[in-house]
Amino acid sequence: MKVKIHTLFQYLLETTQAAPEAIVGFSLAQSPLLGDFLDDLDPEMPLDWNNRDFSGLPELKSHVILQAGLDGICTPADVLITAGAAEANYLAVMQSLQPEDEIVIETPGWPQAEVLAKAIGAKVVKVTRDEADNWRLPLDRLADAITAKTKLIFLTNPNNPTGDMLDASELAQIVQMADRVGAWLLVDEVYAGLEWDGPRAPSIAGMYARGITTGSVSKALGLQGLRTGWMICPDAGMVRDAVILRENSSEIMNIMGEVIAEVALRPTRYAPAIAEARAQGALHLAQVNAWVDAQDGLSWVAPRAGLIGLARLPDGFDSDPFARFLLADPYRTFLLPGSAYDQPNHIRLGVGGGKSVNLAEGLSRLSQGLRAYRSLI
Repeated sequence: MKVKIHTLFQYLLETTQAAPEAIVGFSLAQSPLLGDFLDDLDPEMPLDWNNRDFSGLPELKSHVILQAGLDGICTPADVLITAGAAEANYLAVMQSLQPEDEIVIETPGWPQAEVLAKAIGAKVVKVTRDEADNWRLPLDRLADAITAKTKLIFLTNPNNPTGDMLDASELAQIVQMADRVGAWLLVDEVYAGLEWDGPRAPSIAGMYARGITTGSVSKALGLQGLRTGWMICPDAGMVRDAVILRENSSEIMNIMGEVIAEVALRPTRYAPAIAEARAQGALHLAQVNAWVDAQDGLSWVAPRAGLIGLARLPDGFDSDPFARFLLADPYRTFLLPGSAYDQPNHIRLGVGGGKSVNLAEGLSRLSQGLRAYRSLI
């Protein structure tokens, strides 16, 4: 198995040393400081693993169940704490696919599953979300894509990167599609809790015996550096095998990530933190909506949830050279080109970062760059 680099990660690697002065596209909430947690940390805590449970701190797993709305539906035994949602997705994909199997994915969508499936030798079947339909997932085309060879369906809800949402009724229909062929259904929920249009959708692990919910503290809580996420699945075999597979990758969780995540997910801390992330995200979303409306030739379908969305560039623009043009002097502004999501005529805009982000400055530089670049093509 050889993993080929994806366009998204390749661009990030190539631009790491660019030192931008502004960023338009923060994809996570404002990050707390370590000092915010010191009063809840035990300075005598050994920096070994948690010495209690290979699947994660029991109290952390209980918090994960609660924030996912699965209290009384799933139990802590259904939870595996992982090195971010990325590891949870990795463990699920690696267990559920063999060469020649089929995986159904959405596009645009989070590219991880496609990269892994191709490395395994599985067949990737894509279902396209159309911008003209506000990036909705076409359930009729999804149903047609699922066959007896489908072993895994991989979705994001809220969708990464468009911010569209599947509601409870739509998820129930997808469960029926998966159940018809006995496929696993994985829904990555890293942006859950940041809904701008409608309530949070139910987690798939509580709707389907072969449903897998993945998530993390990275996006909504801004704790990306903890590398702490989870897999929730009512199938005991999936969770057990994921623990065994993880033994050959990260092996165990880092204790600091587990402990700080447990503090962050305590109901008394989680509720105000998510409320602050929602308030700041909503302010930035209104700011970006107004800015997009004022730009000549630029448009976007505003995200219904989450902190990112895709904006369509004016005619004649290509996102790759434009993103590099914007990163150079005099603009020195970073954004992610839409080619990272198979959308080369789009750019990714973000409304994260909270109060620490000078979004107005980034948008001003982007406006200048749009005007200057238009004169060059």
